[in-house]
Amino acid sequence: MGVRPGDDPGGGEYERAVGVIAAGLRGAGPAEAPGRLCAAAVELLPVDGASVSLRGDSMPLQLAASGAGAARLAQLQATLGDGPCHHVLRTGAPVLARDLADGACADRWPVFAQQALGSGVRAVYALPLGSTAVCVGTLDLYRASPGGLDAHQLHVALLVAGVMTVALTDLPYDARDAGEGWLSGLAADHDRVHQAVGMIMAQLGVGADEALARLRGDAFAHDRTVLEAALDVVARRRRFDTP
Repeated sequence: MGVRPGDDPGGGEYERAVGVIAAGLRGAGPAEAPGRLCAAAVELLPVDGASVSLRGDSMPLQLAASGAGAARLAQLQATLGDGPCHHVLRTGAPVLARDLADGACADRWPVFAQQALGSGVRAVYALPLGSTAVCVGTLDLYRASPGGLDAHQLHVALLVAGVMTVALTDLPYDARDAGEGWLSGLAADHDRVHQAVGMIMAQLGVGADEALARLRGDAFAHDRTVLEAALDVVARRRRFDTP
């Protein structure tokens, strides 16, 4: 992410941030690193939760979160197909939403803003993971009170995002070959969603985009995640061609 010690407006706080991140990652295997980095972000920044999601073929895939609340908000964005995470994945530019109760945020993400506010979240900061050319995912930070990040806090957030990017893109091949990579369970979840979309396409005779929209709508209507709704379809507990 282009973070250099000499650029740090917080002076010695840069060294503290590096120390917290290093301590959090100490002894962590590949599957543990994303969650450890989310926890480090919460410790270092004035936020109450953090999650990391990867770009998927049709929707972002939640990789890890600092807690259940942050995980739910990441899943909410995936279910709705809207929110700061999606804007970052489309543009590669960070989103710093200082107050979801502000009219501009309500107009931009009407359903997500309403749902997030109902969950006690007032501000969301979404940062891209990757390079200026390719955004591979997002680091999303959630805060219960309105407000922005000052220059030093944004610098620390970018540092965490940069470490997360390196961990994602530089994961050793031997870890992948040993089955310890962080994408094994995630890939299985992604496959279930695609399988469910295919089944809905066959049931309704519609295209993939409409089938995914139907799945998302059903999940939202029943206060479930897309994955939970997809598992019901795959297990044949839910059909879309019957009342």
